[in-house]
Amino acid sequence: MAGNATLVKELREKTGAGILDCQKALVESGDDIEKAIEHLRQKGLAAAQKKAGRETNEGIISSYIHPGSRIGVLVEVNCETDFVARNDEFQAFVRDLALQIAASNPSFVKREDIPASVVEKEKQIYLAQAKEMGKPEPAWAKIVDGKLEKFYQESCLLEQTFIKDPTVTIKDLLAQKIAKIGENMAVRRFTRYQLGHE
Repeated sequence: MAGNATLVKELREKTGAGILDCQKALVESGDDIEKAIEHLRQKGLAAAQKKAGRETNEGIISSYIHPGSRIGVLVEVNCETDFVARNDEFQAFVRDLALQIAASNPSFVKREDIPASVVEKEKQIYLAQAKEMGKPEPAWAKIVDGKLEKFYQESCLLEQTFIKDPTVTIKDLLAQKIAKIGENMAVRRFTRYQLGHE
């Protein structure tokens, strides 16, 4: 049992899940820590999806100024209650998002925010590139889709990989926080300033 307690402790540190959830995940995965993490991640995503329709009228605006004062970020993240808005973990998550925005320079929160005209323009560029590469016509659509997916990953905050843990996207991190804190949350908007840039 001592070994099991050690695994539970390790799993809790890695996922932030509760003791009972960690014990169940370890039992179901045969004490395989990686499988247990995956199990908890899927469970967290399912729990987050159940909360997705709930109103988020509270929250905070957080700021980050990069050392040297050449990059600054303001980000608004909403939650359901002011109690959670004052929660240390929620505030730390919002600070991490501000840091992510400063480092990765996304243009949009999610892919649905990108104007159709921008997506269409990107598609035309990728199609021209596919033709230029001399690829056969049947492959063009696949090339365009692949490049468009990469564009979403670079341009949309929720699609980016988390700078502190490249195995997790911001969307997954948000789902984990929703599952752990127990409230729906939404990244509402952000502004990133860079000295000398529009």
